[in-house]
Amino acid sequence: MKLQLLKHKKFAVVLSPFPKPCSDEYAFKPLVRFFERSSPLSPTPFEATMTERKAPVNTASSIDLETLQLGVDAIGQLSIEDAQGNRFEDIKPVRLFPLSRPYEWISLVDPAGKEIVCIDNPEKLGDRNKQILLSELEKREFVPILKRVIWVSGNSEPCEWKVETDRGATSFILNDENDVRRLGENGVLVVDSFGIRYFVPDCDQLDSFSRRIIEWYV
Repeated sequence: MKLQLLKHKKFAVVLSPFPKPCSDEYAFKPLVRFFERSSPLSPTPFEATMTERKAPVNTASSIDLETLQLGVDAIGQLSIEDAQGNRFEDIKPVRLFPLSRPYEWISLVDPAGKEIVCIDNPEKLGDRNKQILLSELEKREFVPILKRVIWVSGNSEPCEWKVETDRGATSFILNDENDVRRLGENGVLVVDSFGIRYFVPDCDQLDSFSRRIIEWYV
């Protein structure tokens, strides 16, 4: 695999195509190495349009979290309103670091995916707003526990599954065999055609039919 070389009058920048193994805060950040050259190089057209990369602006600095008001409308959509009366509707909360800091750095984005405010610490919101935020996160992270596979329409995808979960019996369409994934030693995650995830904590605890269906894929 070739490395990309960006020319500069004094430096040549090599961008490595390989991600640096590290925590999720810095996952897949390109490795940049600088090599000083003895003779100047002519700038490329691309270089002429390059601007210095800046850290993302934390919009939380422009919205006071202590006065921010969260609410849920009649159709269950999250809305927020700042101290100036600016109201934003159909807001989605997103954990920026779901593994290392699940209860810190939560971004509130609009329907287009644009960040409205970043909440570094939900404790700043007050008890009422904090509970609304955590409740909305739970809704977005709805993951039923798959307890039993009742029936499968066939062994080729797409196929229909009828299953029993901790939330009751349901059915869904499995689009691809890669949508059944092993997690850890015995855990399995099943993702249906709508993106809803079903989690099997321990395949060894399933009945023989359910285990045979799951093990067919993993």
